Parts: sequence; structure tokens; C-alpha cells
Amino acid sequence: MPVTRFLDRRDAGRQLAQRLLVAGEWPDATVLALPRGGVPVAAEIADALGAPLDVFLVRKLGLPAYEEVAMGAIASGGVRVLNEEVVRLGRVTPEELEAVERRERAELKRRERAYREGSTPAPITGHTVILVDDGLATGATMRTALLALRPLSPTRVVVAVPVAPSEVCETLDADGVVCLLTPPDFHAVGQFYENFHQTTDEEVRELLARAAPPQE
Repeated sequence: MPVTRFLDRRDAGRQLAQRLLVAGEWPDATVLALPRGGVPVAAEIADALGAPLDVFLVRKLGLPAYEEVAMGAIASGGVRVLNEEVVRLGRVTPEELEAVERRERAELKRRERAYREGSTPAPITGHTVILVDDGLATGATMRTALLALRPLSPTRVVVAVPVAPSEVCETLDADGVVCLLTPPDFHAVGQFYENFHQTTDEEVRELLARAAPPQE
């Protein structure tokens, strides 16, 4: 029977891992999760593939006067991507841009410290990256993460998610997309889980601590 719902994020991760293993071998893979909800999913994939697990943090850079409008983003690894047209139309000064980035960079570093607790980031350059979340609604964060990963020079990037609208999957600029469910009646990611409790920072830390150590 085709899957229509998942018990929880770990169940979704196990099913995604099976699909990835059917697709072939992943000897150089690094599994990156979009926290927090993507981490339990990614942990199951990393365990099945024997691959290192890490988080990939993305922070939006919002316009100073309209923070909901993204003029760019920063991500793990010191990456910054800017939408120069939004910056220009918003008449954002270099000082304003620096202030927004400084604030978001501080929050990103705080979260990295909280999640990794001093552990070494997993390798990205020269590796296949499997980028994981617990589902996509609009895909905005995933698209930003994909943009931010490119400067880090992975050999390829494969997106793996349990559920997303098909039209969102089609907008992802990835080398491959693995999605188990693309329902036509999509309203929210949580509707496809029996248990969709919020993932805590403590769960993220525990899962990262148990994962395979990074290997170069």
C-alpha cells in the first residue's frame, strides 16, 4: 500500500532512507537537516546511510522597515546571499544592511553553539549533500538553503523530504529531489503526521551527539 501518513518524523526518516538506499549507494554523503523539525528525519537517514549528520542553519535578512520581506539570507559556513534588486528598491544603506546581518549572524552563531556544543561541522565541500526537512509548505527556506549551499562547493545536493506539494518540488534548484508524498489536497505539513509535536533544542542536541562523527 502506498504511504499516506507518517507516524512521526522518525518514521518519515526511515521511509526516506529506504527510498534513498533503493536509488543507489551514497559513499560520500553528508546529511544536513534544517532545524529543528528536519533533524529527527535526517537522523534516521544518516544512520541508515552511515553518513555524518549536521544542521544547516539559515537566517533571513529582512528589510529594516518590512522584516517579513527578505533581502537576503545568511547560513552556516559564513555564507551570505543577497537579492540586490530588493536591496536597491528598499533603498537599504550599507550601514542598515550591516546592522541586520550583524543581528542575524549573532543569532545564527548562538543556535550553532546550542546545537553543536563545540563539535566539528560535517564536511560539505567535495561531498554529496542530502538536505532534509520534515516537509515543505512554500519551500522558501529550502530554496534559500540551496542557494546558500552552492558557495560551499558540494559535488551535488539532493533534497529529501517526506511531503510537499508537487509544484513546490518543481521549483527547487537541486540535483535531485526525493519526496514520498505530493498530495493534491496539501494544506499543512502536520496534516500528514500522526504525531507532529514540536522538536526541542534538547532533542536536536541529543540526535547530533549520537550521529556518526564527521569524516574527511
